[in-house]
Amino acid sequence: MEKKKVVVGMSGGVDSSAAAYLLKEQGCDVIGVTMRMWTEGEDDCFPAAQDARRVAKALDIPFYVFDFRQEFKKNVVDYFTEEYTRGRTPNPCIVCNRAIKWEALLKRGRELGADAVATGHYARIVKRENGRYAVSAAKTTAKDQTYALYRLTQEQLAHTWMPAGDYEKEEIRMIARKARLPVADKPDSQEICFIPDQDYAGFIRRMGRKSAPEGGNFVTADGNVLGRHKGIIHYTVGQRKGLHLAMGKPVFVTEIRPETNEVVIGDAEDVFERECIIEDVQYMGVERITDGMRMLTKVRYAHKGAMASLHPLSDGRIQVVFDEPQRAITPGQSAVFYDGGCVAGGGVIL
Repeated sequence: MEKKKVVVGMSGGVDSSAAAYLLKEQGCDVIGVTMRMWTEGEDDCFPAAQDARRVAKALDIPFYVFDFRQEFKKNVVDYFTEEYTRGRTPNPCIVCNRAIKWEALLKRGRELGADAVATGHYARIVKRENGRYAVSAAKTTAKDQTYALYRLTQEQLAHTWMPAGDYEKEEIRMIARKARLPVADKPDSQEICFIPDQDYAGFIRRMGRKSAPEGGNFVTADGNVLGRHKGIIHYTVGQRKGLHLAMGKPVFVTEIRPETNEVVIGDAEDVFERECIIEDVQYMGVERITDGMRMLTKVRYAHKGAMASLHPLSDGRIQVVFDEPQRAITPGQSAVFYDGGCVAGGGVIL
């Protein structure tokens, strides 16, 4: 039987490196690829590529660096900066997964004659009884990455493998150590890859968003002025730290009003809401949502999820009504709903 040829997106971390090793052990013809998206320097010797190249050499597999900087700037960075200037809180990893890590990688992989692409994500791909592909939780719930994958298409899922999904994180590290991979003990990256210093506002201004609103007023929900803020790009719904308001009690950002350049401040209970509207809806494990359908729904990556009723609207959007109020349902983030442990779909919170 002919070997399966698979392109592995290698970030230079332990997860994708172990994925490449596991696939080679299964008899696949493995090609390692590092995607250059947003890095310093003028050649392909940036840190991620250096580490991935060392792993590829240890595994004796071909290795390439693909330049996706133009696609990344257009699809991810521009989106990220525009959303913040609109008073919303974007999730660049979700956009990057579909537009860059899968769409661009699949295209390049096919040029190399690959049958599939693989990543080091902690998730599993299943084919449901209705014939649709979906992602479901990995063996390790502590590293569940399904939330960030909800925008993947059926075509992308049909040609994707995720070997790490069948293992706990520590098992992956043990596999990497046993295989003597040079990144076996490399720490996980926690920050957004293109803003390692986490200074979002500074990054937005460096990217040319000089029109980003400057300082304005902190206000109560009914418009009473409480003080001055630094600019709406510095804040997100639910934020408590860094407000520098002497209120005598903890206060939180409850709303951002870009049209008036105001940041609304309230008490802890004001951050909780029972419902939201989502747009740009993507379906994965189901073809559509029927009115009143009940699903576990997550409103951010770290949210454990809560039961909600889903109500499709005539314009394609969905109203999500939770059984209990949820904290910091944030415009620009995504609400992702689950059916039987699988991602059914999701959309962007208005």
